[in-house]
Amino acid sequence: MRKLLIGLVVLALIAFAAWRLWGGVEDYGAARIEEELVSRGVPQPVAACMGERMASRLSPLQLRKLERLRPQDGETQIPASMGELMTRIRRIDDPEMVEVTISSAATCAFSAG
Repeated sequence: MRKLLIGLVVLALIAFAAWRLWGGVEDYGAARIEEELVSRGVPQPVAACMGERMASRLSPLQLRKLERLRPQDGETQIPASMGELMTRIRRIDDPEMVEVTISSAATCAFSAG
């Protein structure tokens, strides 16, 4: 019984390592980003492009920080002005993340159009 359990744990670790090696984490992150962007009104092709770019360029911790862009009390779902958008971006407090997010949005919006 003990050998079977050890074998299953080793097999699970090998499967997880293979999944990570062949982009499983990035694919999952890209899908989550895409889903969130689409729910916020971003067109699906733009959201898919942004999800792929952001998942490949940002760490999982940085991706979690993106949740700070969500509206807080008194804010609309989608920023109503450039000032409100900048306020949300400043909450992130990570220049690399801001750069990747903005460049992804610009690149994907122009390539989709």
